[in-house]
Formats: sequence, structure tokens, C-alpha cells
Amino acid sequence: MHKIFFKILVVGVLLFGLGLTAQQKPNIVFVLVDDLGYADVGFNGSTYYETPNLDKLAENSLVVSNGYMYPTCSPSRTAIFTGQQSFRTGVYNVPVLEYGTANENIFSRWTVTKDHQIYAEPLAKHGYKAIHLGKYHIVGPYPQKELSLAYPFQEKLTQPEPGDYSWLAAHKTKEVLQYYPQGRGFLENVGGTYKGDPAFEMGGYKSHKGGYRAPFSNPFIINKPSDEWLTDRLTDEAIDFIGQHKNEPFFINLDYYAVHKPIKSRNEELYKKYINKPGDSIRGQGLGRKREIMAGYATMIESVDANIQRIIDYLEEKNLRENTMIVVTSDNGYNGGESSNNLMRGSKRQIYEGGIRVPILLNWKGKIAPRRTEVPVTLLDFFPTFLDVANIKDYKDVLDGNSLVPLFKKDVKKLNKRPLYWHLASNNKIQKACSVIRKDDYKLIQYLATGDLELYNLNKDPKESTNLVASETDVTKELLHDLVTWRKENNVPLPPNSALKF
Repeated sequence: MHKIFFKILVVGVLLFGLGLTAQQKPNIVFVLVDDLGYADVGFNGSTYYETPNLDKLAENSLVVSNGYMYPTCSPSRTAIFTGQQSFRTGVYNVPVLEYGTANENIFSRWTVTKDHQIYAEPLAKHGYKAIHLGKYHIVGPYPQKELSLAYPFQEKLTQPEPGDYSWLAAHKTKEVLQYYPQGRGFLENVGGTYKGDPAFEMGGYKSHKGGYRAPFSNPFIINKPSDEWLTDRLTDEAIDFIGQHKNEPFFINLDYYAVHKPIKSRNEELYKKYINKPGDSIRGQGLGRKREIMAGYATMIESVDANIQRIIDYLEEKNLRENTMIVVTSDNGYNGGESSNNLMRGSKRQIYEGGIRVPILLNWKGKIAPRRTEVPVTLLDFFPTFLDVANIKDYKDVLDGNSLVPLFKKDVKKLNKRPLYWHLASNNKIQKACSVIRKDDYKLIQYLATGDLELYNLNKDPKESTNLVASETDVTKELLHDLVTWRKENNVPLPPNSALKF
């Protein structure tokens, strides 16, 4: 008996030394691509853009057909990081895109205040080693000034012009770094700042590099002689971090700046491939006056696809694949200036499907049953899913989404029947302030200034071409009641000019 116990003890010590303990928490790789549209990937139907590696991954993943974000990056990223609706954090829009007066808007915050935890904080508390790479966008350029202002703001927030680094010194102080990844549960930050694109240098989008070509102008990336392309460099850093922490649970928060503008071709060879390729007439990709832009955009998509495969290959090489959940998604719909999707209405900045529906896949060998699901999934679901996967039970802050773990093996009624909500309390040039509910196949939009309504059956009318408010009065009343009740119960704020009581 003593000999058996001794052998078990020895094996246990050896496994522990190798980092192979049976109880090791799962690793998580969360990839957030910027501005990647629902139809910008092969596994969602594109015949112009090429994503062979993601398509192969999708065959063995849970692919979400109805995956939703906010229509712009700041509220999406804030909601993903905090697991909370926009009215709780005050981030409704990208501040510099807001349009109108303080009477017409609740102008958005930029910096997420410390009373709202982000998911890296409880993960770190429970032993996860986490790194943030790429776009961050939940700290403002002038956080000290911003947080000293009375809220709601009387004017929208601003940002520096490209080439202006006057903000940088303050962002390297302890006072401001508390709002950066290192102050919020991450061990490292590579490239995350206030800025929503990588073009920090003089000239911005018009510069030759556009932030994507080395040497990089991002002050939170140390240039290396081997650098060539930003997406490659961020992937290099992700792989290095995995290598350093492969014997303990790790969380890779990989927020590629790609495929956000400026559109820069990965290389001439890839550009020629796409400029000479037939377009996708069904979705409108690679055609018309934007053909050259879309060809460059296609090279950026292919680069992201290849780099995600590099991470998968490394996980396989290090025998980490089976204990790692991989999530790939985007922060909002496609930018209408760079891509196209004729099968859905709208694009980035708009609350229509083209602006908020995104590709989502979840992959975990043996834990997630490969299939496509029609169950609606929201950006608010990622935080509680990460906690559930990591078996963290003591988190106390408000979370507005649901864990997707019950969906891993089969579709579940609880998730399929729940309503999804959005609240945009500020305007941009193409989208007026509104609240939205999606329930079953229907989506109801209520504009906050006037109370005007739009109702669409997304199953029958994915292009949202026919407003059903007058013809489907019972559905309209039911969804409007649910929407108003949700706002009332949660004390959701309305702009000063709103015609609504709740």
C-alpha cells in the first residue's frame, strides 16, 4: 500500500513539474478582429475574401449565425470587457463620432472607470496569466481631464491629431496606467492605447505606413529589426507569451487592429491576386468603384486568417490545443467604405443587421460540439462565459449577459428565447439615438427623440426592408412593452430632448 501511494505521489510531482496537472484550468485565446463584417469570411458565405484557415476551424467549431455587437467599437469593446450594457458604463458611441448638442445626446464616456471591472481582473485573481495585444480603446486620450468633468458631459470628447504625442507622457504615469491593461489584470500590454486605429504617425490614414507597416508609430510597441507587418508582430507576441506561460493557465486577449482602416495591402503579390479575382456578385464584394480598396482589404483579411492559424499550430505543437478554448469574432459590422454585404441592411455605425451582426466561432476540442447555431448570442455573453470556463464562482459585479457554456453541446431554450437589448443614447451622422430589442425572429427599434418605431422580421426579411409596425400591431405592442419595461426597471437614461418618459 505504501509503495502504491509513493508511486502516485511521484507521478503527481512529475506531472506538476511539467505543468500537466489534471486539474489545470483551461486556457483561453480570444481574438477580436476590428471591423470584420459578418459576410467577410468564407464560412459565412463570401466567395471573394479568402479565409481558408478560419473556414477549416469553423468546421470543428460552434459557428453562431446570429452573433451581435454594438454598431461601433467603443461601446462594443467596453461591453465585452465589462459584461455590462452601455447605460451602466456611459459608453454609447465612439466619442469623436457623436453628432449634435448636449440636448440631443448623452455624450459618451471614453475611459471605463475603475468601479467597472474587466474580465482580466477576476481571471488574474484566480491564477490566469493574461496579455493584451492590439487595440484597447477603453481609456481616453485625456483621462484625467475627462474624469474630472461633471457627467453627463456638455460637449463631446476629442482626441489628438495624428503625429501629436503630447498625451503620451501622462499615459506613462501611474495615475493613468491604472486604466491601461496592466492596471486591470493583464501582465502585459502590447499596442493598446486610447486610439481606435494604428495610424499614430503624421498623416494618419494618408501616411505610407498607416500604422500597419514597420517601423510602427504606436508608442506602446517597441520596434524590432525583424518587424514588417503589425498583424504579424502582434501574433509573434501572443505566441511568445504562450511559450512563457504554457505551464499555467493563460488568457490571450488578441485585438488585431486589422481590418480597420487605413486599408494597406499586405504585399503586392496578394494585392494582384485579389485585384484580378472575380468579385462576389451576391454580396457585392470585389466589385464596382471600391474594387481597389476591397482588394487591399482582402489582403488584410487573409493576413489575419494566416496569423490565427499560426497560433493554432503553436498550440498543437506544444500539446496545448485540447485544453484551450478559442473564440474568434469582430467588434461591429463591416465598414461600408471598405467592404459590402448586399444581403443585409446597413453597415458599421448603424443599428441594422449589417452594422451589428458579426462572425462568431467558438472552438474547443472535445468540449464544444461542432455545428452552426441560430441561437442569438450577444457580446455581453463573453465575460460570463470566460468565468464559467475558468470555474470562477465568486464574481459579484453585475453581468448583463449569460454564459454560453450550456450552448457548447446543444441549443438551449433559455438562450434561444431570451430578448436582447441595445441602448444608444447618442447620435452619429447616420444613426439616431435609439433603443432596440430583438426577441424571437423580430427586432424593434425605438428612436429616443421622437418615439418612432420600426419592426422587422429578421427571418423573413434579413434586409430589413419592410417596416411591420402598422401590420403586426400585437408583436409591436409586446416588444415595445418589453423594451420600455427594461428601460424603466434599469433606470436607463434618455437624452434631454427625448419624447419618452421611460
